[in-house]
Amino acid sequence: MSHISFMIPGLARIGGAESQLVLLALALRKQGWQVSVLAMSGEGGRAAEKLRQGGCSFVSLQMIKGWADPRGWWKLVHWLHRERPDLVHAHLPHAVWMARWSHLLVARRVEVETLHTSAPGPASRQSAWRRSEWLSDHVTAVSHAVAHAQGGRSIRDASKVTVLPNAIDTGLWQPRAELRTVMRQQLGMADACFLWIAAGRLEAVKDYPTLLEAFARLDQRARLLIAGEGSQRAQLEARAQELGIGSRVRFLGSRQDLQELLQAADGFVQASLWEGLPLSLLEAGACGVPAVATHVAGNNEVVVHGKTGLLAAVSSANALAGAMSSLMVASNAERRAMGEQARQRVVEEFGLHTVLDKWLALYDALLTAHPEPSHYAMQRPQR
Repeated sequence: MSHISFMIPGLARIGGAESQLVLLALALRKQGWQVSVLAMSGEGGRAAEKLRQGGCSFVSLQMIKGWADPRGWWKLVHWLHRERPDLVHAHLPHAVWMARWSHLLVARRVEVETLHTSAPGPASRQSAWRRSEWLSDHVTAVSHAVAHAQGGRSIRDASKVTVLPNAIDTGLWQPRAELRTVMRQQLGMADACFLWIAAGRLEAVKDYPTLLEAFARLDQRARLLIAGEGSQRAQLEARAQELGIGSRVRFLGSRQDLQELLQAADGFVQASLWEGLPLSLLEAGACGVPAVATHVAGNNEVVVHGKTGLLAAVSSANALAGAMSSLMVASNAERRAMGEQARQRVVEEFGLHTVLDKWLALYDALLTAHPEPSHYAMQRPQR
């Protein structure tokens, strides 16, 4: 039985990278793998408990100074020496740093890392990543957009990069028509209103100001629920009042019931400035909800314009409002057909079983190519 160890900065806040790690870890455990999850800090909260219940182990290095905390390094090296995982798979920059450089201290068979965003990051990080690339056996990207954006910036050897998309459990995320009326009643939404759902952290990258300006131009029957927390919440709530839409927009904060909320929705909307591969769009599609999203890399690998939803120019309230209005005036049958095609696409391209098979094939190929642990401190970096 192979032993895989996932590494991540923490699981206290669940975003796309964190949810994907948990999903993959639990799926691999069901496949018979021994699975460990190492967090740099925090206790892991609900995610850690879910992992334990699923048969995975969870370990926190209890670091308080980021990757520079020497006590965390000591704990990591001690754990790796004792447990000897066959494969270490790191997510997000700080965890990748630790996974790479610990390879100098502890021999292992394979080290893999996943890129989750197309954002370039500071030039110093890009340079450091290129210089330490020899410590990694393989890099995966959650979308072609991420692979393309990071190519040349952080990665010199394109042959070491594989695109493996985010996955979604389409058995869990699926349309449930019987919940529509129940959820609308709970939310206090009349049947006649057109309900939009938006989800994601309230930060600049999601461009909620443009979404609010676009929403202000829609028909009065439109309503908007925004699920998520972040540093911009207060100013976004104030902006909604300034635009005169405060009574039609509701900020829900962080929610654990997005699946149920989507059952009440007529449309999903996302105004991001950039993305990796947005999990929220996959979740909406899996639930049969057509989406309007900005035409940026990542979004356009999920939404097929005119078939599963509509794409609009980025940072343009007029364009976003136009696309949202188009979906609102479409017939129920047209929106239903879009939603059905959205779900079919998610099932076929991003369903858990499909993506898991690709991960298993990659892991198997890498472990076959590295039958014995190697100590990178004994090798010279290739130029």
